Amino acid sequence: MDRQTVPSSNLSSVGYDERTETLEIQFHNGSVFKYHDVPAETHGQLINARSVGSFFSTNIRNAFEHSKQS
Repeated sequence: MDRQTVPSSNLSSVGYDERTETLEIQFHNGSVFKYHDVPAETHGQLINARSVGSFFSTNIRNAFEHSKQS
């Protein structure tokens, strides 16, 4: 999945697969997590948020099932 760099002190890049509704987040520490069943609208709101990190923490982190990638 291709990811785009985002302006954030915590998140490094964000990718999204609209077909599977999978959001992929890479953090500055190198960790990558996949968040499942994330609507395209939520991805768009994340990318366009004034604070990407705050939007992620408030609206995504604990709201969607996720898995850490190795």
